[in-house]
Amino acid sequence: MRTRDLLAFAVGAARGNRVRTALLMLAMAIGVAAVVTLTALGDGARRYVVREFSAIGSNLVIVLPGRTETGGINPGSFVSSTPRDLTVDDALALLRAPGVQRVAPLVVGTSELSVGGKLREGMVVGTTAEYIEVRQSKMAQGQFLPSEDWNRGSMVMVIGAKLRAELFPNEPALGRFVRVGDRRFRVIGVLASTGSGLGMNTDELAIVPVSLAQAMFNTNTLFRILVEARNRDAIEPVKRQVAQVIQQRHDGEEDVTVITQDAMLATFDKLLRTLTMGVAGIAAISLAVAGILVMNVMLVSVAQRRSEIGLLKALGASGGTIRAAFLVEAAMLSAAGALFGYALGLAGAAVIRALYPTFPAYPPDWAVLAGLATALFTGVLFGVLPARNAARLDPVTALARR
Repeated sequence: MRTRDLLAFAVGAARGNRVRTALLMLAMAIGVAAVVTLTALGDGARRYVVREFSAIGSNLVIVLPGRTETGGINPGSFVSSTPRDLTVDDALALLRAPGVQRVAPLVVGTSELSVGGKLREGMVVGTTAEYIEVRQSKMAQGQFLPSEDWNRGSMVMVIGAKLRAELFPNEPALGRFVRVGDRRFRVIGVLASTGSGLGMNTDELAIVPVSLAQAMFNTNTLFRILVEARNRDAIEPVKRQVAQVIQQRHDGEEDVTVITQDAMLATFDKLLRTLTMGVAGIAAISLAVAGILVMNVMLVSVAQRRSEIGLLKALGASGGTIRAAFLVEAAMLSAAGALFGYALGLAGAAVIRALYPTFPAYPPDWAVLAGLATALFTGVLFGVLPARNAARLDPVTALARR
């Protein structure tokens, strides 16, 4: 039997029982759609995290107070120790490191913001003029904090785009005063909308000079220090230089954690890739279930088509030909179901992107190819037994049971 005849036989068998064919294709489609949609979610999460970390600035080294040490696996094995807090003087000292381009200290707290009769709880960030360059942010209106002594600051403020819309919905914000706690700040700039980064939504920030933020929150401690290396090649040397400078200033104590943007990206990228593969494996289980359904349906088909098989054998068809015909039928139905599932998966990913426009839910190519290949493989694999049973039928017995 020629290939064209095998395909015609498979198509005719599929048309002969449309309900059975539709259910088999639907089972395979659900499995492939699950793989495509779940991997789109996993890979979308990875891309989202990478994009968010990339948004916090390039060539970035982050200094956090405290050093995490491990000593065995028990509830108290993770110890964070901070013998000495990070200070503005520590940040100033980092400017002397050879590979450092800019330094931006951060103080973070929440306070009540008020303008006229409007009240809003907001996040207040104390920093310096270098912050906008380190974070690669843009101004929508006005200017950023002025360059001045880090230990003294002017009563000025820069606000995020969303905060401006809430506090000054129908009027210009520049030159207006905002009360933060018991202090009044004049708005001199509005940041362009950028979204989240470093765990903060920049659009909702109120940014003031670092010394004033420390005074408002009654602290000398910095939340963290952002250090920009001169170029990407200088990131690792700057990481070592920063650790050495802080250690010297803190009486030889290694009491800070220094991380790089690349290290964070690599860690999250590896974690989320593993997660994507995990959910793909879980979704692939549905393909195995669909394969078992293929086997069951094909076994029923063999039982129902005994007379047809017997007639083919009586006309001279060999066992190999009968086996090939049933395998082609299983492969054709599995492939059709897989393609339908691929379309469903793409539609599911498109719905996710429509509901969450900032979430890049696109299925990775490897997951699509793996899903389609697995669907075809399981369809053929679980079609082997029914095909063998059909090939072994005795033509006289099969025709006698017509």
